[in-house]
Amino acid sequence: MTLDVVDILKLFGFDPTLRTKFVRHQDDRYPIREFLHWLELYQSYQSKPRFHDVVQIVSFYGLPGTRAGFYGVYRVLGHRPARDGPTPEMCPSSQQWQGECRYFYDLDLDPRFNELRNRLIIDWGRGTRSWVQKLSSKPLLEIQERGRRLPPFEDYLEFSLTYHELRDLFGNEEAHRDWRASLSAVAGIYLILAEDSGDLYVGSASGQGGIWGRWREYAASGHGGNAKLRELIEQNPAYPARFRFSLLQILPKTMAVDEIRRREGQYKVRFGTRATGLNVN
Repeated sequence: MTLDVVDILKLFGFDPTLRTKFVRHQDDRYPIREFLHWLELYQSYQSKPRFHDVVQIVSFYGLPGTRAGFYGVYRVLGHRPARDGPTPEMCPSSQQWQGECRYFYDLDLDPRFNELRNRLIIDWGRGTRSWVQKLSSKPLLEIQERGRRLPPFEDYLEFSLTYHELRDLFGNEEAHRDWRASLSAVAGIYLILAEDSGDLYVGSASGQGGIWGRWREYAASGHGGNAKLRELIEQNPAYPARFRFSLLQILPKTMAVDEIRRREGQYKVRFGTRATGLNVN
């Protein structure tokens, strides 16, 4: 017997008798992690009065094919002109959304369903272009383990992780087995961005543990053994909170360490991280 996602939501207090819409968000302009970071704001801006007549929306984000990941249940508190919506500096795309849309919806996240975020994977059905739908049956494909914080791993070069997200990965490895398997399988060149200053650090990962093994060291210490980063953290223990991690190039773990380091050096030159960034050699 196939479970329906509504059956699971009802166990946590969901009321299907309220006027409800299902929404599946997907926007190819943004990498999935960046997109999810601002999804609450993104869905509040709408070009048409899609949520005028509903009490709540059930939000999902698009995954490959017709799959979708659960993001949350939101109460629709009201709406106002898009020109009155917020445009936080940390989200430059918000100004574009404001200019493109007519309405801004005030949405309130229902905390009863937070435990299910990123854990429920459904089949949206063939009509993925129909991204706003009335409450309907959606088969549940998978329930990820408790402790899941990140969405399913999709692509090596299409994500960036905050330091807190990195800690989440290593804080519950079993719930993120797909991330562990993928990042353990490759060596590569990575980038650390200090978001407040724009400073960059380029590093490389090799050996049996691959990217996963190297990033575990950052999750544990913040600096991963790097002299410059250690110095900054000694001055300010909260410094790692501004870090964002991403991959520049993935490489086979069988590649010679000297070749990996040569490629790492090329990126340091390209980004100028020795001259103005966080690399000291």
